Amino acid sequence: MCGIIGYTGTKNNAKEVLLSGLKKLEYRGYDSAGIAVYENEKINLYKSTGKIKNLEESLSKNTSTLNLGIGHTRWATHGVPNETNAHPHKCGNVTLVHNGIIENYLELKQDLILKGTEFKTQTDTEVACAYINEIYKTEKNKIKCIAQSCKNFRGSYAFAIIFDDEPDTIYAVRKDSPLVIGVGASDENFISSDISAILNYTNRYILLEHEEFAKISKDSIEIFNSNLEKIEKEILTATWSSSEYQKSGFDHFMLKEINEQPKVLKQVFERYFSNNTYDQNIDISNYDNIHIVACGSAMHAGLVGKFLFEKYALIPVTVEVASEYRYKNQLITNNTLVIIISQSGETADTLAALRIAKQKGAHTLGIVNAVGSTISRESDITIYTHAGPEIAVATTKGYASQVAVLSTLALNTAIKKGLIDKTFEEHIYNDFKNIQNTISDVIKNYEEEYKKVSEYIYKHDHLFYIGRGIDNAVCLEGSLKLKEISYMHSEAYAAGELKHGTISLIEQGTPLIAVATDEILFEKTVSNVKETKARGSFVVFITTRDLEDKYIKSVEDTSGFFDIKLVLPSATDFTQALVTMVALQLIAYKTAILRDCDIDQPRNLAKSVTVE
Repeated sequence: MCGIIGYTGTKNNAKEVLLSGLKKLEYRGYDSAGIAVYENEKINLYKSTGKIKNLEESLSKNTSTLNLGIGHTRWATHGVPNETNAHPHKCGNVTLVHNGIIENYLELKQDLILKGTEFKTQTDTEVACAYINEIYKTEKNKIKCIAQSCKNFRGSYAFAIIFDDEPDTIYAVRKDSPLVIGVGASDENFISSDISAILNYTNRYILLEHEEFAKISKDSIEIFNSNLEKIEKEILTATWSSSEYQKSGFDHFMLKEINEQPKVLKQVFERYFSNNTYDQNIDISNYDNIHIVACGSAMHAGLVGKFLFEKYALIPVTVEVASEYRYKNQLITNNTLVIIISQSGETADTLAALRIAKQKGAHTLGIVNAVGSTISRESDITIYTHAGPEIAVATTKGYASQVAVLSTLALNTAIKKGLIDKTFEEHIYNDFKNIQNTISDVIKNYEEEYKKVSEYIYKHDHLFYIGRGIDNAVCLEGSLKLKEISYMHSEAYAAGELKHGTISLIEQGTPLIAVATDEILFEKTVSNVKETKARGSFVVFITTRDLEDKYIKSVEDTSGFFDIKLVLPSATDFTQALVTMVALQLIAYKTAILRDCDIDQPRNLAKSVTVE
C-alpha cells in the first residue's frame, strides 16, 4: 500500500528525486510522508502528515544538494497517521522505509524492550528497524545482517535501508511487496515501489524478486538470492513514458482515465481479433469449472465474466474475493481453471490465492495490467490488459479492460464449443469493432442526464442500485464507485431481493438507480422498481434504446415509475456491461464533484493493496 523511493548518485539532487517520486507514488498512500537524506555528515529525517505538498513545503527552505536519500508515502496500518509514526524510522545506525506488515512485531518488540530498546512510535516498521539495528551490533556484513533479521519477520515487506557508516549505499529486500531498481545512465541508481516514480530519470529497471536482496550505490548494483549468492539480473525497459502520468488538461486523473476507455477497449478487442487467445496457448473449453479470484472492482469484473461464461459457454463459474478464497477449502480438481484478476499484479490476497491454487494443481490464468508484476510472472498464462497507467485510486479503465478480456475469453470458448451461431457472432464482432464510438457516445452525449442525476443524489447520504443478471454485477461496481469517491453510503442488490428485507429502508425521496438492459429480465426489474416507487423512492432508470422503444414508448402506464430516465446505446451482453458502467462512473464522478470530495485520492484508500 505504501510507496517507497530511493536515490543514490551525483547527477541529480536526491531531495528533488525523492519529492518527484513521492508525488508519483501518492496514489499508494497519503496519510503522511517523509524522507531521510544524508547531509552534513549525518542522516536527517524530514516528515509531515497529509499530502506530499506538505512535506514539500517543509523542505522548501532546504537548498542543500544531496547525494543519497530514501522516501516514503504512508497508508497507515499500525499507528495513527501522524508525524511520529510517519516513515522513515531511525534506530541506532539503521534508517529504513517499509511497505508491508510485520505480523509478529509485538513479540519482537517485547524482546527488544528487554534488551534496552526504547520505542517512539506505534508502528511495526520501527520494530523492524530496531531489530535490524540490534543484529547489526554483532553482524557487520550488512546483507547478512538484513537476511538474518528477515528470517525472523513474519508478514510482508519491501525495505529500503541505509546505514550511518555507509552514506553512499542503499540496501533493499522484498517479500511479497513490490520493489524495482532503477538503473541510471551514469553515476546514479534508484529504487521504487513502482517504475512510474522514476520515469523522469530512467526507463531501465530490474525487478527484485521475492526474497532477493540488493546493494545499490551510484555506480553499481549487486543482487543476491535467498542463499545470499550474487546473481545476474536482466535489465528491462519500460514501454511507457512519464507523460502518461500527467492529467493532460483534465481536472482529475479519474476523468482522464474515463475518457481513455474508448481507446483502451478498442485496443483490447483489436488484440483479440489479431489472435483469438491473445497469442496464448489456452483452451478454456476443456475445463469443467472456473474459479475467478480477485478483490474489489476486479472481483466485480469477474462477476460479469461469470455471467458470460455460464450463459454462453456453459461452464460453471465461482467468483470469490481473494481474502476469503485463500482461507477456505477451494475444491480444486485436476480440471479447474483459476482466473486471477489484478490491475497491479501485486495485490497481496490475490497473489496468495494464486500460489495456493498452483500448489493444489490448478491451471492458472492471470489477467493483469502491470507488465512484469508478480502475478503476471507466477501465473501459468498471463493476459495483459495494456490499459496503461491508472493513477486515480478508483479504477475505471482498469476495470473496463478486465471486463473486455473476460468477454473475449467467454466468446472464444463458446465459439470453440459450437454454442454461438454465425449471425449472433457477427453481431458481437460488430459491437467489438464499434466499441470506441459507442463508449465515446456514452461519455460525450449524456452530460445533461448525468448532471441531473448527480444534482439530485449528492444531497443524500444513502442510495440503492438494483438490477438483475449482468446488470446486478454492473450495479455492484457502480455502487462501489460512488462509495469510493463521494463517501455516500450506497448498496447494490439483485432487484428481486429487495423485498426480502432491504425495501424497509426505502422512504420518501430515497434515491434508487435501477439498471435494466436485459430484455428477458426487463419486466421483472420494472416490477421491482414500481415496488420501491410505491414507497416513495426517487428512481433513476437506466435502460437501452431498443428496450425503450419496445417496452416504454409503446406502453403508456410505464412512464410513471421513474423520475429520471437514462437511455443508453444497445449492445449484446458481451459489451453492454461496458456501456452501462461508463455511465455509472460518470454519475459517481459528478456526484463527488458536487460533494467536494478528493476524487483521485479518496480518504482511507490506496491504489495497490499489498498487505493482507
